[in-house]
Amino acid sequence: MEALVSSIPSPTAQWQSWTIGPLTIHLYALLILAGIIVAAWWTHARLTKRGGEPGIVLDVVLWTVPLGIIGARFYHVFTHPHDYFYSGANLWNVFAIWDGGNAIFGSLIGGAIGLWLACVTPKHKLRFWSFADALVPGLLLAQAVGRLGNYVNNELFGLPTRMPWGLEISPDNKAYPAGLPDGTVFHPLFLYEIIWNVVGIVLLLAIERKYKPRWGIFFGMYLIWYGAGRSWLESIRIDPSEFSFLGIPTNVWAAFAAIVVGIVVIAVQHHRHPGAEPSVYRRGYEWTPGGDDVDSESSDGADQQPGNTVAEDIVTGDAEATSRSGS
Repeated sequence: MEALVSSIPSPTAQWQSWTIGPLTIHLYALLILAGIIVAAWWTHARLTKRGGEPGIVLDVVLWTVPLGIIGARFYHVFTHPHDYFYSGANLWNVFAIWDGGNAIFGSLIGGAIGLWLACVTPKHKLRFWSFADALVPGLLLAQAVGRLGNYVNNELFGLPTRMPWGLEISPDNKAYPAGLPDGTVFHPLFLYEIIWNVVGIVLLLAIERKYKPRWGIFFGMYLIWYGAGRSWLESIRIDPSEFSFLGIPTNVWAAFAAIVVGIVVIAVQHHRHPGAEPSVYRRGYEWTPGGDDVDSESSDGADQQPGNTVAEDIVTGDAEATSRSGS
């Protein structure tokens, strides 16, 4: 192995961006964009296969992507305030997402808010959890692609290692620990997470093919898988969040929280919805290929039953439909 790989070199600054006239193109941003496109394409294919209207994913993306990016950046800045708020700091760097620093957990929170907003709009009335389930493999692949951006920006590396796949990092890197000898290499956490995500895609799709988990249960499995991987990776990361509780970094707690939320989602949704999921749309808003849209007045009337609010339908997935969905 050592004869094949002695270390992994980090890309030089020339790889990070190019200038074309007045424009500066950052490879990190292009990789994030590529991940978004891949996730949208795969989610579209999965959702339309289950009865979703072609093109509906693009409508949802208009809500989820901007809020996901805002959430990712806000979370990173919030957990690394000393990188942005100090005497003489350029506060505009808070918004410089092209320089790296976008937290996945923040993007999940922001994206979830965007998805909820998209699902309550009168136009489609998708089930929140149906879309989340369809998103799972595309989300993992997008996260894997995005981690290549961390590699390009010389970030997301772990403790020093003697393994032959250690990552070379310049001593000029702001996260490089002081006092280490020349030639020190580090665990390539970006690569570990890429591998973890790809394995997760294969494993979760195998589970889905056999058991067909719906009602958000599949997304709960994603949260458990991703949280488990990140809890270990964050624990050996060189530049973790600046805050900790009981000696455990914030991002590790966030990974633990993802696992707990995943378990709760699976338990609650399994109890609420033992039957098959009837549609990716809420009752009364189903889309029929080649057919006319459902009459908005009759749909609204069907939706406004006592004790059945819009928010409740999204969280529960319309429990009333479950009783009629045993087949």
